[in-house]
Amino acid sequence: MMDPDYELFAKAVEVGSLSAAGRMLMISPAMMSKRIARLEARLGVRLVHRTTRRLALTEEGAMLHGDIVAILDAIAQAEDRVTNRLRTASGPLRISAPTSFGRLHVAAHVGDFLKAYPHVELELNLTDAYVDLLVEQVDVAIRITSEVPASLDAQLLAPNRRILCASPAYLAEHGIAERIEDLARHRLLAADGQLPWRLVNGRSRKLVEGRSHVRTNSSEIVRELALSGVGIALRSLWDVGVQLAEGQLVRVLDGWEGPGDLGVYAVYPRAAFRPLVVDALIAFLRDRFGDASWNADQQVRDRALRTSGVTV
Repeated sequence: MMDPDYELFAKAVEVGSLSAAGRMLMISPAMMSKRIARLEARLGVRLVHRTTRRLALTEEGAMLHGDIVAILDAIAQAEDRVTNRLRTASGPLRISAPTSFGRLHVAAHVGDFLKAYPHVELELNLTDAYVDLLVEQVDVAIRITSEVPASLDAQLLAPNRRILCASPAYLAEHGIAERIEDLARHRLLAADGQLPWRLVNGRSRKLVEGRSHVRTNSSEIVRELALSGVGIALRSLWDVGVQLAEGQLVRVLDGWEGPGDLGVYAVYPRAAFRPLVVDALIAFLRDRFGDASWNADQQVRDRALRTSGVTV
């Protein structure tokens, strides 16, 4: 911490007299003189020649004044950089996202985000492992979840709708599931930990037990297996929306889908002052995801659920 007598000395030299500096700092001329003398005594050198009207610096005083001014300027610039970072979306931004979602729906928008905020230094890490934001020094994590830890703050970016789907080739070979009970005779596909499935259809609920026809720890592999005709999968629309639109996958058991308890969230460490760059990213992604095709009919679905009285 800088000795406050240094700043007092610099101000006295700046305005040219102890009395004028004292008025600006609300310190009496006698106290100004006492503190300059205290500084000289501590340093063991004479800093100023006192006259009735102005201060005259000694050689040592001129050297010290130049160094103090440089230090004070550096501090002011450092503070300005910090406060400017809070006022404008700039500086480092470290993001973590799930592998598949990050590749399909975060990385695709990085270019436009950086065009809008060219002074952001962005780092994007994709992983399906749980990331401790404080330990890994992550500014924002994109998570598809139903619960946000109490130690973190979060904002909902988009709902996460999940439907049953399979390839036309699989259904041609194994038959169409016409009732929810028909799933018991079909090949199910899920990553480790994703079965059993909880499904809803209006007021109806169903827990679908079973094991994956192919065991894998990768949700991306589950999608590829469904596309290649191996079985039926429960997939998010953000993951298979394009394939559904192109007919590579078709919906199974229309009306049955995963409950709406999952959402795509931006989570970040709880802090008194959040850098503006974090808010800029959240607003940017919420805008992009709101217009996404996989989100188009969510409002219609939400109205239907409210009318039906189902709590999800």
